[in-house]
Amino acid sequence: RRPAGRGGRRPGRHDGRVKPVDWVRRYPAVAATLVVGAAGLALLLGGLAPASGWLVGGYALAIAAWQAWSMVRALASGTFGLDVLAVTAITATVLVGDHWAALIVVLMLTGGEALEDYANARAHREVAALLERAPRFAHRATADGQFVEVPVAELAVGDLVMVRPGEVVPVDGVLEGAAASFDESSITGESLPVEHGPGDAVLSGTVSQQRVALVRATGSARDSQYQRIIDLVQAAAASKSPIVRLADRYAVPFTAFSLAVAGIAWWVSGDPVRFAQVLVVATPCPLLIAAPVAFLAGMSRAASIGVIVKSGGVMETLARARTVAFDKTGTLTHGRPVVDLVEAAGGDTPDELLALAAAAETYSTHVLATTIVSEARARGLQPPPATGV
Repeated sequence: RRPAGRGGRRPGRHDGRVKPVDWVRRYPAVAATLVVGAAGLALLLGGLAPASGWLVGGYALAIAAWQAWSMVRALASGTFGLDVLAVTAITATVLVGDHWAALIVVLMLTGGEALEDYANARAHREVAALLERAPRFAHRATADGQFVEVPVAELAVGDLVMVRPGEVVPVDGVLEGAAASFDESSITGESLPVEHGPGDAVLSGTVSQQRVALVRATGSARDSQYQRIIDLVQAAAASKSPIVRLADRYAVPFTAFSLAVAGIAWWVSGDPVRFAQVLVVATPCPLLIAAPVAFLAGMSRAASIGVIVKSGGVMETLARARTVAFDKTGTLTHGRPVVDLVEAAGGDTPDELLALAAAAETYSTHVLATTIVSEARARGLQPPPATGV
C-alpha cells in the first residue's frame, strides 16, 4: 500500500497546487479568453479593427451560448443563479458593438468559476488527507491466537486488534496487555506522546509509538472518533455560511430588478447601449463568488493546521470575536521538549553522560529520544556506537 498522502491523486487535479501546464488544462476557458484578448489586441494595433471585433465578439457569444446551456441545465435541476445576468450582459454588449466590454465580462465569469474551483480543490484536499490517513485494514485476532488482516469495516465490538508501531489505531477501544504510548496530536492537539496502561481508553486516529499495542474494540469503525471528525470536516466543507445563503436567496429578485433597471434606462434614453451598460455593472460574479471562496479557503487553512471548523457560520461569527480563550498547552505551542540541564554523577562529565545517552537513543523515534540526540549534536558531541539496546 502507498504511504499516506502520496498515492492515488492525479497531478493538478485534487490538490490546490497547480502547475502552469495543468492550469491551462484545468481552466481552458480562462486560458482561451486571455489568448483571444491578446490576439484581438494585436489585430486592433495592426489596423484590423473589423477582424478584431469579429474575433472578440464571436468568442464572447460562443462563451455566452455555452453558459446559457449550462444555465438551462441548472434551471432544470431547480437551481437558479446570477449567471443569467452575465449571459445577458455579454450578448447585449456584443450587439451594441462593445466587444471589449463583453470580453471583460467573459473574463469575470470564467475567472470567477476558476477561482471557486481552485478554492474547492484546496478545501477538499484537507478532507482527502483525512480520508487517506484513515486506516483501511486492521490486524484482528483469531480464535487460535493468530492475527489476520481484515478490512476495518469488518471489525466488531469485542474484537482484539493488534496495532504495530507507526500504525493508526483503527477503532476506539481499551488497551490490553502491556502499557504503550500513542501520538494523539491528530485528535487532541497534544504534541507529546501519551502513555496508556491496561484498561485505558484508546481513540481511533491515534498512532502507536514504539511497541505493539493490543486494543479491544469498544465500537465499530463507522462510530469511531476519527470517523466522526472526518464527517464533521466534510459537513463543514459542504455547508454554506449565512451570507452565502443570503446571496442565493436574493438571486432571483436581484436578476429581475437589474433587468428592469436596464430596460428603463434603455426606454428613457432611447439608446440600447444604456441597457448593456447597466447589465455589465450589475454582473455580480466576483462579488458573489468572493463569499464562498473566502469561507472555503478559511476552513481549508484551519484544517491544515489541525483546527476543525463546524460550519461557515462559525467562521462568520469568529469575525466578530475580540477575545479567545484556549484551554490546552500544545494547541498553540509546538510542545517540543529541549534539554535544559544535564547533571552527572560518579565522575562522568555532563557531556560524557549526554553522549552515552544519545548513543542509546540514536535509532529511537520517541520525542524525548530525538531531543537528547539533537542536543548532543548541537554540542558537537559524537555518540559512540551502541549495541544491545
